[in-house]
Amino acid sequence: MDYIKVFVTGGIICVIGQILMDKTKLKPARILVIYVSVGTFLTGLGLYEYIVDWGGAGATVPLIGFGYALGVGVMEEVKTAGFLGVFTGGLTATAGGITAALIFGYLAAILFNPKDTK
Repeated sequence: MDYIKVFVTGGIICVIGQILMDKTKLKPARILVIYVSVGTFLTGLGLYEYIVDWGGAGATVPLIGFGYALGVGVMEEVKTAGFLGVFTGGLTATAGGITAALIFGYLAAILFNPKDTK
C-alpha cells in the first residue's frame, strides 16, 4: 500500500506541473520556482508535513520536496542558532542535493555537446 501512496502523491505533483505547462504560458523554469516556493511555504505553515507523512518519497523527491527540505532546514536551524538560521538552515539541509546537481551538471557539460535550438 505504501508504494501506491508514493506513486499517487508523486503522480499528482507531476500532473499539476503538466497541467501548468499545457494550460498556461509558464515555462518549466518558472514552474520549478513555483514548486520550490510552494513546498517551502506549505512547510512553513506546517501543512506539507501531512502530505509527506501520507505520500512518503512521492512528496519528498520532486521539486516541491526540495522546498520542503529548505523549509525544514531553516526551521530547525532557527531553533538552534536563532535568526542566523534563516540564512544557513536551508543550505545546510540541502547541501547534498545542491552538490549532486552541480557535479552532474558539470559532468553533463563535459560529456555532451549541446546544440542550439532553432
